[in-house]
Amino acid sequence: MSIRHGLLALLEHGPRYGSQLRTEFESRTGATWPLNVGQVYTTLGRLERDGLVGQSGEDGAGHALYAITDAGRAELRTWFEKPVDRTSPARDELAIKLAMAVGAPGVDIRAVIQSQRRHTVKAMQDYTRLKAQALAALEDTASRERDDVAWLLVLEQLIFQTEAEARWLDHCESRLIRLSATAVAPAPAPAPSDTASASAAVEPGHGPGAPHAPGAGAGGGGEAGGSGGRRGARAGGRGR
Repeated sequence: MSIRHGLLALLEHGPRYGSQLRTEFESRTGATWPLNVGQVYTTLGRLERDGLVGQSGEDGAGHALYAITDAGRAELRTWFEKPVDRTSPARDELAIKLAMAVGAPGVDIRAVIQSQRRHTVKAMQDYTRLKAQALAALEDTASRERDDVAWLLVLEQLIFQTEAEARWLDHCESRLIRLSATAVAPAPAPAPSDTASASAAVEPGHGPGAPHAPGAGAGGGGEAGGSGGRRGARAGGRGR
């Protein structure tokens, strides 16, 4: 959130003092991103240092007023014209939480998703109710108050954001289910051919110099190898 540019936008309407800027900022955004006076004055100090605002006397109550400079107006125009950069997204706590929950000992990631989904859906319902109230207020007044229209736009952004989050959570759960269903099963252990050969060597009629039955010996080994190959092929098929 750019408090810096938000304050410049408010100052373009005329000189303001700190607590006045905080009140107008929260009114414009429906207090979605509340500010404290210290944060406002810290930002004003940096804007003054950069030559984007300057002090402009005091009001009748002795409040120090700040006014935007020409450099500040140029900075504000650039901000309005330049798209918001999405190539370096801000850290998202929910995405980080789910990423860390994958494989975490004792954590049921599907329970984490379901808990978050309930919270997200409730937030979406609350935003939708507030939107209905905002629309009703706009329809009841002949004039369109600037702050009411701005608040409506912020509300609709919050609704779209929570809708997208709910869809993403559904996708995450489906993805986990699919990955669980297609997990590769361990391949069966190979047949102990050496042990079988040793047992066959001491069986009656199979001692040294005894006649070999058809299919025994090398042929039998080939059959065992073919069987093992077929089992491997089936296991590989399941992996695919």
